[in-house]
Amino acid sequence: MSTHTQAGRLSLLQAAFVIARRDFTAILFSRAFIFFLLGPLFPLGVAALAGGIGAQIQSEAFAADVGIAMEAEEVSAFVEARDELAARIGPAIPPVVVLERLGPDESFDAEEVLEAGEGRIAAVVTGTLAEPELTAPPGNLNRWSGTIELIAATAQREERATYPQVTTHSVATSGASENRGRYQTAQGGQILLFLLIMLLASMVLSNLVEEKGNKIIEILAAAVPMNAVFMGKLFAMLGISIFGIMVWGSIGSLLLTLGETSLSDFANPGVGWPMFFLLGAIYFAMGYLLLGSIFLTIGSMAPTVRDVQTMAMPVTMAQVVVFFLANMAVTQMGTWIEYTAIMFPLSSPFVMVARGAMDEALWPHLLAIAWQIVCVVIFVRVGSTLFRRKVMKSGPPTGGRKSLLKRVLKTGTELPLN
Repeated sequence: MSTHTQAGRLSLLQAAFVIARRDFTAILFSRAFIFFLLGPLFPLGVAALAGGIGAQIQSEAFAADVGIAMEAEEVSAFVEARDELAARIGPAIPPVVVLERLGPDESFDAEEVLEAGEGRIAAVVTGTLAEPELTAPPGNLNRWSGTIELIAATAQREERATYPQVTTHSVATSGASENRGRYQTAQGGQILLFLLIMLLASMVLSNLVEEKGNKIIEILAAAVPMNAVFMGKLFAMLGISIFGIMVWGSIGSLLLTLGETSLSDFANPGVGWPMFFLLGAIYFAMGYLLLGSIFLTIGSMAPTVRDVQTMAMPVTMAQVVVFFLANMAVTQMGTWIEYTAIMFPLSSPFVMVARGAMDEALWPHLLAIAWQIVCVVIFVRVGSTLFRRKVMKSGPPTGGRKSLLKRVLKTGTELPLN
């Protein structure tokens, strides 16, 4: 079978590959590619500011609790004293969660609860009101020792003979600190994914407008199907984006190595670092293809750069709203908010990359990726159809024989013979 169609033109996939290879090599060996590599320096500054703003959201979403396991009467007295001090002092008094009301001869393993890494428990108080014991990571021991002594003293009221001294036991980690670290990874992944997609998807838009202005699109339309031009440009910019990410990732790894920092110094994502990076790359590709197809369609409808900016602004603002929806879904895992954000195509990649940091399960990612592939196919097909219709009609109307006949009948002029 011939590799060409009957009309002598390349097939759709072959033509798309030719366009993709042309755009990829033209951009890769251009001077503008250097500025393209420097582009993320500005979004990184924005990311740093967003991280500072998100710290308040993080502290509210993952506030740490102090668990308590004492004899039943002392638990009630401790909780009552805590509520009384919280009403007088405020947020400096941590929330208390009753883990167990013990009998006279029962014991409680606080280290096992903390090392299990479940829930928001950041410290556990055991022992008695006269001799409380605090088990927590080192940072929380320093933070809450005095507070626990104050609560225990208040709980004893007139019965205390001396001010209680807390006995401390240190553990490596806790469920609250593990959740907080994973949330930081999830938030960082979302911000990085959003900035990269917005920065790189906009480049395909400017490239299309430039080629429409210098009539290159018309030359390409005469040689290959317009659907192939659409797909070729979309996947060429995806290839450039992946190449750029590889360069930025290599530089980042070098800086971490020079700074004697490794990934083990950060909270381990739920799926592990290798799988998290793989999922991040897949979700970037899905998000880029979805948004890039929208931008290419907008570019086909806009005759000038000014029109492109006007038409693309609502999409950009809507994408910011989508990002905030995805960020909010991280703190609402298992609710209708998260499921809605997963089903909506443009927010799905951001929500799922965060879920990869927060949760160990892999099967939700298989379902989400399959759904996103379906959405990519739909977006690309619809976008390429609109692209073909709009680009082919981008020039001034020629009028045609019917329009010419109408003008002749209206003005009374002679109809040209040729």
